[in-house]
Amino acid sequence: MNEPTVPDSSGTRKPRVAVVFGGRSSEHGISCVTAGSVLQAIDRSRYDVVPVGIAPDGRWVLESGDPERLRIESADKLPSVDAAGASVALSQHVGSTDLVVTEPSEPPRTLGEVDVVFPLLHGPWGEDGTIQGMFEMAGVRYVGAGVLASAVSMDKAYMKVVLQAAGLPVMPSVTVTAREWQRDPQGCRERAAGIGYPLFVKPARGGSSFGISKAHDAAELDACVEEAMRHDPKVLLEVSAEGAREVECGVLQAFDGSPETSVPAEVRVQGEHEFYDFAAKYLPEEATELDIPAKLAPEKTAELQSLAARAFEAVGCEGLARVDFFVMPDESLVVNEINTMPGFTPTSMYPQMWAASGVDYPALVDRLIGLALQRDTGLR
Repeated sequence: MNEPTVPDSSGTRKPRVAVVFGGRSSEHGISCVTAGSVLQAIDRSRYDVVPVGIAPDGRWVLESGDPERLRIESADKLPSVDAAGASVALSQHVGSTDLVVTEPSEPPRTLGEVDVVFPLLHGPWGEDGTIQGMFEMAGVRYVGAGVLASAVSMDKAYMKVVLQAAGLPVMPSVTVTAREWQRDPQGCRERAAGIGYPLFVKPARGGSSFGISKAHDAAELDACVEEAMRHDPKVLLEVSAEGAREVECGVLQAFDGSPETSVPAEVRVQGEHEFYDFAAKYLPEEATELDIPAKLAPEKTAELQSLAARAFEAVGCEGLARVDFFVMPDESLVVNEINTMPGFTPTSMYPQMWAASGVDYPALVDRLIGLALQRDTGLR
């Protein structure tokens, strides 16, 4: 399939890419940081780029896309979409993929047809299939996983069900909803005790380690559940992989549809961090060490890459994903989770793993846009 194109001032035509970022989830700031990195790397000689921000209240605005403004400064000072910008929306006309801009006291104006959307959204209302469904309804091509794969991968409880059905190993866990916690907290505590402590308590549909804490024993469980439920009314209680190594693997779809895997990378958290929390992930001054490639025996590396590709296909991913593993003390592998839109910040693992595999940042962005341009929306 030929790439759709749009005209530029020279009379030639190139694809128009709407880079969408921000969003309504607690990961709004991280999405902005990710977008800053992509906007800096994208090849403007090949693509006509339109930065579109989604404010925390859900409004879509035309953004400046200045990468410097979107840099991370500290855990309590993350960038945000400028909600004062001109409102922007996809055209409501059937068959049209135009972006329409509306400003106070001005008639609506169009920015022209969008050929592909690069949705750099993390968490609910972006990485969970909701915005992907909107793009499908509008007939707009987009980067990354479709509706079902996004939804399943975002919900860690359902992700485990799908992976187990595909014969992939996962950590034991139980799911607790806010309704269950209010109606029968003791029953929830007994279910937690049934799988054993220590437990990690996680928002079932969150990311960037927001709301995650470790319950070392039953006395700590209630506080951990309450913290997780500040981010999501559905919470996963998962057996801690004690003594395990955390190893990740990037998956990138080839143009023939097959999944390719990167060299794996290991995260080693140092200092006061008991696990790979927000600060360890995103703040460069924090004591996190990375081994790229991970120090694994060749046969273990091959096994991990095979499992990553199987996980990618089990949930029906497209484009890209990062599959996270535990390498247990006995060297067995367990799938921790799948991220269908992994971070693209300067310290993010996904682009670093692909750089070590021979695909640098600009080439990675170009591949993802190319993959999106070659596929149609709808059933496939």
